[in-house]
Amino acid sequence: MIEQGTCIVALDEHNPERILGCVIAGVLVPSSLDSFAAQALAAKDNIWGKMVTLLMKASVEGNVYERYGVSKVLLSHMTTVDPSMRGKGLGTRLAAALMEVGRIKGYEVMIAFCSSFYSARQKRAMGMECIYSLAYADYKDESGEVIFKPPAPHTHLQFLAIRL
Repeated sequence: MIEQGTCIVALDEHNPERILGCVIAGVLVPSSLDSFAAQALAAKDNIWGKMVTLLMKASVEGNVYERYGVSKVLLSHMTTVDPSMRGKGLGTRLAAALMEVGRIKGYEVMIAFCSSFYSARQKRAMGMECIYSLAYADYKDESGEVIFKPPAPHTHLQFLAIRL
């Protein structure tokens, strides 16, 4: 993703070696589901494989390519902000900067899989729409056990999108 030129880093202006936040992002195309499926199969017995399977389910059921009539999207894969900078709008500025990078690079749609209540709220406030949501309590393994049990208020995986 770094090679695609779609990742953004926020540095401390007084200490440029200190990273305050970053967004890891890259292109996603319909055939990416094949890669997801291979990753999920290879790691089916660990948490990574279960997470990839969940994201694959959201991708298929959210159907962003057909919904928006596009053949590729910009995926905001992960955003992180230093704890000392949380609540100061840095995550929103990083997301806005990524949207601008997406526009410059010719992406028509940006998507994000939000596992956190707070990241989903932030992205919705920026105009992203939820195209798929799944309660963690409803995502179970073969024996009926809930796979992911994050603390409240993180109750759903949400798949959000916005036309750039």
